[in-house]
Amino acid sequence: MTSMRSLLSSCSSLQVLREHGTPATSLHDIFHAIVVSRIQYAAPAWSAADRARLDSSLRRSIRLGYCSKDLPTIADLFDSADDDFFHRIYTNSNHVLQPYLPDKTKLSYQLRKRSHNMTLINKIKFLNDSDLIVRMLYKYSY
Repeated sequence: MTSMRSLLSSCSSLQVLREHGTPATSLHDIFHAIVVSRIQYAAPAWSAADRARLDSSLRRSIRLGYCSKDLPTIADLFDSADDDFFHRIYTNSNHVLQPYLPDKTKLSYQLRKRSHNMTLINKIKFLNDSDLIVRMLYKYSY
């Protein structure tokens, strides 16, 4: 809740900047640097209710002219943040989460190029939809 208040106070700061004559392109840059970067940084921690409020806040910010109309949706921002995070885990052998990835599989055939060579674990919807590693393994296995 406090991070949501922090984001909303950033929007009120943007209103003050706009009232002082800051150009729209500068407001868009400031919005992206402050608000969007905070949203992406904390993407794994936002709950579903927070995501809905964030989505409505972004729509309001677009309507008020704080950010450009081509800003991706919250779901797209979170997907790209998850993709980047998983890529960093998968490619860095010294990453602290690397031991939590499943074992690599040895395939004797090459029917199609796969984005990873990890063993898939059984996916249980209730338990695994919120687990980043399971979500990303299934996303990149097809």
